[in-house]
Amino acid sequence: MIARLAGVSVPTVSRVINGRSDVSPQTRERVEELLTRHGYRRRPPSMRASSGLIDLVFNDLDSPWAVEIIRGVEDVAHAAGIGTVVSAIHRRTSAAKQWLENLRTRSTEGVIFVTSTLEPPLQAELRRLNIPVVIVDPAGVPPQEAPTIGATNWAGALRATEYLIGLGHTRIGFIAGPPQLMCSRARIDGYRAALEAAGITFDDKLVHLGNFYHEAGFAGGSQLLRLPDPPTAIFASSDQMALGVYEAIRRRGLRVADDISVVGFDDLPEVRWCSPPLTTVRQPLAEMGLLAARTVLRLAQGEKVESPRLELATELVVRDSAAAPRG
Repeated sequence: MIARLAGVSVPTVSRVINGRSDVSPQTRERVEELLTRHGYRRRPPSMRASSGLIDLVFNDLDSPWAVEIIRGVEDVAHAAGIGTVVSAIHRRTSAAKQWLENLRTRSTEGVIFVTSTLEPPLQAELRRLNIPVVIVDPAGVPPQEAPTIGATNWAGALRATEYLIGLGHTRIGFIAGPPQLMCSRARIDGYRAALEAAGITFDDKLVHLGNFYHEAGFAGGSQLLRLPDPPTAIFASSDQMALGVYEAIRRRGLRVADDISVVGFDDLPEVRWCSPPLTTVRQPLAEMGLLAARTVLRLAQGEKVESPRLELATELVVRDSAAAPRG
């Protein structure tokens, strides 16, 4: 009946129902209107046939941090006998649109977005396609219906700063992550809270904005070490930036721990092998990916998620990159 009223073929109506892209916008709108008017309801996620795929979407893939997330997702996907489609949209609207076009041509169990903001048009289209969504470390306030997976960033930053204060440091530099990310804001808030609790005045000259990558750590570390009264310790809010700080210290003829203490955040596999091994906050990245994959598969089967906002515990891992200040 819908096909007859719309003046199209039955296969065309089927393509609209299944979210296929090979239908003109005008035809799609006409068919959608008739489907709504006649009370047609798409099959709920619990009745969808398994696609055998999970989509995992990053802004960028040039970080070992991303590899750890992938590892967790892949462990769950492998155990479930399904595949993982990994995409990078590079924070470009055109790339996001192309990814969505590709998604319309195939089925997926669900999508895991990492450090992303879901713009309203994208949210609406995924909702229309009945595709479950989970967000890892959301940027900004996530959609109410989308479960999120994160870590206790505030508590981790608080503990790292407290550790440096306990060693005797009172001038502690901080290299922050991208300010638009909730995890970045939580880490600088934890740093400030620890200073305040210890009666140490927050000094914005000791804070440098970064982007989680080595170059930002090197730039921030170099800037902090050039201050007339430089910090005796630097807390970088990612391990990659902490390794950039290592290089800034080396180029000034100084030594990590002996001259300047350094603490990172993430506990990437390689930081235990740098010299000296890095003291850092362990963020359970693989576990975050694992939990995100389990959650999206539950949603795909029509199950409800009891806790839409989950934070996994962080832990300070003490190695050899921090010591009491000299003198």
